[in-house]
Amino acid sequence: MSGPLVWAVVPAAGQGTRFGGEVPKQYLHSAGKPLIEHALSALLAHPRVAGAMVALAANDARWPGWTSLHGKPVLCCVGGGERADSVLAALEALPADVPADALVLVHDAARPNLATADLDRLIDAATAHPDGAILGAPVRDTLKRAAVEGTIVTTEPRDGLWRAFTPQAFRRDALGNALRAARAAGVLVTDEAMAMERGGARPRLVEGREDNLKVTTPADLALADYLLSHRT
Repeated sequence: MSGPLVWAVVPAAGQGTRFGGEVPKQYLHSAGKPLIEHALSALLAHPRVAGAMVALAANDARWPGWTSLHGKPVLCCVGGGERADSVLAALEALPADVPADALVLVHDAARPNLATADLDRLIDAATAHPDGAILGAPVRDTLKRAAVEGTIVTTEPRDGLWRAFTPQAFRRDALGNALRAARAAGVLVTDEAMAMERGGARPRLVEGREDNLKVTTPADLALADYLLSHRT
């Protein structure tokens, strides 16, 4: 696989409050390593990835202090209170020789089971498509809209609906500008594609493996541990 090198951005300033406990979820161990180490390793093992910029909370005492993995640089910057703030800080902290139109991969620190084949196809798709691309999967379950009291209001059509995964891949300046515009408008974006969509971009959807799970609950962590322990 050949082509221009890309950089990875990993927002890791969150405290993982939905998971519970004192340890931010990116530092929870699975298959003997912190989740963030699995995530970084999956990215940096890829031949097209030149390095990673990790956005950390200020005074993060749990960061292991890596400066390289797989022989590639791991750099750090201080993130922000929201995911979008951390991604923007990381984009701005990338080395000066990373071009404005360079492809950047944004990946969740607590999404440890990224497959190389998915990363191959994502990079190819994002390189070919001017608005970038994201990994995801079509919604396969029946969707119900709930009332406040927990009863079903209606069944929602799932045609054309996808679950969004990471990495998400966009050009450095285009994503930075989209995130700044969302912040200026007071819009809290929940992923990078949402920021791009606000400006009229239509990123490509790339179907990826559904075991590329994001750890948000103890059950997710148990599943990640099984998957990583049996990974070939």
